Amino acid sequence: MNFLRRRLSDSSFVANLPNGYMTDLQRPDSSTSSPASPAMERRHPQPLAASFSSPGSSLFSSFSSAMKQTSQAPSGLMEPPGPSTPVVQRPRILLVIDDAHTDWAKYFHGKKVNGEIEIRVEQAEFSELNLAAYVTGGCMVDMQVMRNGTKVVSRSFKPDFILVRQHAYSMALGEDYRSLVIGLQYGGLPAVNSLYSVYNFCSKPWVFSQLIKIFHSLGPEKFPLVEQTFFPNHKPMLTAPHFPVVVKLGHAHAGMGKIKVENQHDYQDVTSMVAMAKTYATTEAFIDSKYDIRIQKIGSNYKAYMRTSISGNWKANTGSAMLEQVAMTERYRLWVDSCSEMFGGLDICAVKAVHSKDGRDYIIEVMDSSMPLIGEHVEEDKQLMADLVISKMSQLLMPGGTVPSPLRPWAPQTKPAKSPGQAQLGPPLGQPQPRPPTQGGPRPAQSPQPPRSGSPSQQRLSPQGQQPLSPQSGSPQQRSPGSPQLSRASGGSSPNQAPKSSAPLTSQPRPPVQGRSASQQGEEAKKPASPHPHLNKSQSLTNSLSTSDTSQRGTPSEDEAKAETIRNLRKSFASLFSD
Repeated sequence: MNFLRRRLSDSSFVANLPNGYMTDLQRPDSSTSSPASPAMERRHPQPLAASFSSPGSSLFSSFSSAMKQTSQAPSGLMEPPGPSTPVVQRPRILLVIDDAHTDWAKYFHGKKVNGEIEIRVEQAEFSELNLAAYVTGGCMVDMQVMRNGTKVVSRSFKPDFILVRQHAYSMALGEDYRSLVIGLQYGGLPAVNSLYSVYNFCSKPWVFSQLIKIFHSLGPEKFPLVEQTFFPNHKPMLTAPHFPVVVKLGHAHAGMGKIKVENQHDYQDVTSMVAMAKTYATTEAFIDSKYDIRIQKIGSNYKAYMRTSISGNWKANTGSAMLEQVAMTERYRLWVDSCSEMFGGLDICAVKAVHSKDGRDYIIEVMDSSMPLIGEHVEEDKQLMADLVISKMSQLLMPGGTVPSPLRPWAPQTKPAKSPGQAQLGPPLGQPQPRPPTQGGPRPAQSPQPPRSGSPSQQRLSPQGQQPLSPQSGSPQQRSPGSPQLSRASGGSSPNQAPKSSAPLTSQPRPPVQGRSASQQGEEAKKPASPHPHLNKSQSLTNSLSTSDTSQRGTPSEDEAKAETIRNLRKSFASLFSD
């Protein structure tokens, strides 16, 4: 007892004690018995054990309280922190490339991405934009909006999404903004339609080549494509096979650059104009049409219109015409669905066809997201486009969402059904590892023993997908003879056998514990148990504190931590009073 008084009065020893240890010594605790070993009871008389019971119980209570706090910290039993302040996410910037006739901000008013992120709309034409694109910095857009010769808006921003409602290239108007499309694609910006398709639509013969592929795939009955001839320049344009014929020069829109040629002499004059334009040209047979057909698709919404010329012009989109909506047939749906698959997918597109007076249909053109809206449902179509953009933005900002591939920009994300054999496989590489199952699940801890030999059907991969485990080894009911539970049970029967039972504990891996990850259990299996040699009296009690604290970091449960603490205390007191 005098030795204990001297040790407790030592300043270096007191400094190593946990907080509140001296207070616990002064507070009597009669509910806990002394953890004295049977060897101590045989060497010392009963009065000595009785006189030591009060400090010993306080010592055990202080150790148990300290170990309980230590075991609660890694296992997540501590009280959770207070509610953190919600993080306000910045609004997402949507760049709409369109003229000033449509105010797109009102169609996105009050709408949010995933129901919580605001949308800021920036609208400008191609002619009012400039940009700089970087490998890691994205795309910085400089916008200078002019109205009646006066600069209205001038600012720079980084857009998150783009809606393209304007042609990027037109030879008739001398507009070529393909460099801006390249810059936006260079910055990795998602768009509707995709920038990959917008760039491909900058050449009508290039788009028509995709229609030829569909024509050969479906056949002339299901996909009646007009007969057309392409000339890269004026030199091959010697004569036309039949007249009248329609000559289309270069890349233009809204009926511009189209000429109806009645005879060979006029055809030669047109050939000279192609030579002066220094561009390509196409010729197609003139079709005496009864009316034009237009089938449009916006997301999953379909509409079909019929336009009949009143002024008598051979171009139905020129002069006066009567427009009416017609029923959407399966034939029309097949046309627009087939065309919507070109260039990786078109979310917004339209197919133009003519219906001749002999009752036959001819597909002549397909348009992308820059198509003009017609009919009585223009406002509805604009709202459908806005809803489509919000859906794509929400899809992009979902967990794991990435910038889509140019060849398949917005492929539907379907989850394949898991077969019974695949259900046992682990998560894909790069995904976060799931928590271990609570009951009856496979054990993620890898056994150091070699796997049992058996047929491949009886083996399965561990959750990490690294080592096959047999169904017998993953069963929670079957345990090996040298398992830690049996070792502890045999070691707890007699305190004198504690040092002997520590050897099997270090050689066998610890079982997985509920609530711990596989990486933590693997580290615990690799940590060897610290030895406890017989120390002298001046070091035994101090080292028991640090040893118990170190052992608590690697123990898997609170019960095992208490058992380890009791063993350490017994060995410490056994070494103290062995003399």
